[in-house]
Amino acid sequence: MTDLAAVLSAFHAATQCDAAVWTRASDGKFVKDASTDGAPALSDFPALSDGIRQVDTGQERVLVAAVPGPRRAWLELGPCSVPHADLDSYMRFMVPVVTQFLQSALEVEHAANELAERYEEINLLYTISEILGRTVSLEEAARTILTEISETVGARRASILVHDPSADTLRVVAALGADASSTPMIAVKDPCSVSARVFRTQHPLLVEADQMQCEAEAPYRRGAMLSVPIMWTTPRGGEPLGVVNLSDRHSAQPFTAGDQKLIAAIATQIGTAIQNARLVRASLTQERLLSEMELAHDLQMKLLPAGTIVAPDAVVAARVMPAESVGGDFYNLFRLGDHRVGAMIGDVSGHGYQAALIMALTMSAAAIHAQTTADPGETLHALFSTVRDELATTEMFISAFYGVVDRTRGELLYANTGHPHAFVVGADGSCQRLAAQDPPLGMADGQPVTVRRPWDPGNDLLVLFTDGLSDARSRAGPRLGEEALLETIQRYRTNTPSDILEHLIDLVNAHSGDVPRRDDQTIVLLHS
Repeated sequence: MTDLAAVLSAFHAATQCDAAVWTRASDGKFVKDASTDGAPALSDFPALSDGIRQVDTGQERVLVAAVPGPRRAWLELGPCSVPHADLDSYMRFMVPVVTQFLQSALEVEHAANELAERYEEINLLYTISEILGRTVSLEEAARTILTEISETVGARRASILVHDPSADTLRVVAALGADASSTPMIAVKDPCSVSARVFRTQHPLLVEADQMQCEAEAPYRRGAMLSVPIMWTTPRGGEPLGVVNLSDRHSAQPFTAGDQKLIAAIATQIGTAIQNARLVRASLTQERLLSEMELAHDLQMKLLPAGTIVAPDAVVAARVMPAESVGGDFYNLFRLGDHRVGAMIGDVSGHGYQAALIMALTMSAAAIHAQTTADPGETLHALFSTVRDELATTEMFISAFYGVVDRTRGELLYANTGHPHAFVVGADGSCQRLAAQDPPLGMADGQPVTVRRPWDPGNDLLVLFTDGLSDARSRAGPRLGEEALLETIQRYRTNTPSDILEHLIDLVNAHSGDVPRRDDQTIVLLHS
C-alpha cells in the first residue's frame, strides 16, 4: 500500500466514505493512483474544470474535484455508506490534504531526478576526496584531480595554479594538454591574465575565445575558459590560494552555471589540499630544523673538554647550558706542563647559531695559542688576532678570562678582557674578584695585561661563571644575583668542585623554576 493509499484508507475508516485519486496518463486516459476498496472503477470522466462537481455514476452520490498544483490530479469521494453524509465538507477537507501530499511527492521525485542527473558530479567530488586522503603531494594530487575533472566536464585543457607569496606569482603545479614544468609563472598584478584577475578578485570568471588573451596562459587555453579561485576559509574570511582553469570542451558547448558550481566545490577541496601540503612541509621543515639543532648542540658539547683532561694537576668541574640548542658561551682547559694548567672562559655577545660559530672558531684558535706562550695576555691577544675579522663582520665581541695556575710556584697568572665573574675563594672563605683590566676582545686592539697573584695549592678555588647565571630570572622577575652564587660556593667550599657545581645548578633551577633561560649559562670550578 502506498502512502497516499494509507491516507485514503484512514479517511474511509473515519467517515465510511470511499475515495480515489486519479491522474491523466500520456495517452489521455485517466489512471487511478490510489483508492479505497469501494471506490467505483470509472473508466472516463466528463470534461472537468477547477472546483467540485457531482458525477452521475448510476449509483449513490459521488463528487470529483480537481487537485491544484503543477501535477494535474483529481480527487473522487463517494459513495458513502453513512446516510446523508456531508460529502461537500469532506471534499473541502481532503483537497488540501491530497494537494500537500502530491506536492511533497513531486518534490521528492524532482530531488531524485536531480540526484541522478548530478551523479557523475557527486561521484567526482567523492573521488577527489579519496585522492586527497591518499596523498600529501600537492603536485601528484593536482594532476589526478585535473584528469578527473576533464572526464566529467569534458575539458581537453586544464590547469591548477598556486600562489607563491614570496614572489607574488601564480605557478602552474599541474596542467592538462600542456607541460606544467615549462609554463611560465604569472604575476598576480598581470592586467591581461584571466588567472591573475580571478585570484585578485576572488570571483569566478568565464571569458570567451576573443577575450583577455594572455601569452602565459596559451599552453592550457583554447577558446573560452572558465577560471575559478581556489579558496581557504579562515576565521578572518576567505584566503585565495590559487586558480583552477578549464578550456576546450569536447562538445564545443559553453560552460554552464552548473559547471561553475561544481568546479567551485572542487576548488574548495584543492584549497584544503594546498593548505595540508603547506602544513606538512612546514612540519617536516620544523622537524628537520629541530634535528639539526640537536645535532649542533651535541657537536658543540663535544668541543668542550672534560675536566679530567688536566688531571692529576687539577680537579675541575665545568658545565655549559645554552639558552638555545647552541650558544656562545664556552670554556677550555689546557695541560701546559710542569704542573701548570690553564683555564679559559668566554662569552660571545648574543646567543644562537651565529654566536655558536664564533665560539667554535675561538675554541679551536685557543687550543693552538695556549700551547705557544705561557703568558695569558699574549694568548688572548693572539686569539683576538685570529678571530678579528669574524668579530668585525658580525659586530660581535668576546668577554674572556684566561688563567694559568702554577701550583709548583704557587702563583696564578691571568688576563681578563671584560669578564666580570672571575674569583678566587680561599680556604678561609675569603673571596677575591679577579677584575677585568681590559675591554672585551673586539673592542680594542692592544694586548691585554697579565696579572700575577699568589695561589695556595690545595686550598684556593678558581671560580668562573658567565652572567647568564647571575642574571637568571624568577617568574616574579628578580635576578638571582652574583652574591647568592658566591654564598653557595663559600658554604660548600670544602666539597669537591663537582659537588659545588651541582649545588649551584640546584640554586639556579630553584630560583628560575620553569622560566626559560634568557642567556647561556657556564660554570668552571678549578681546584689545584
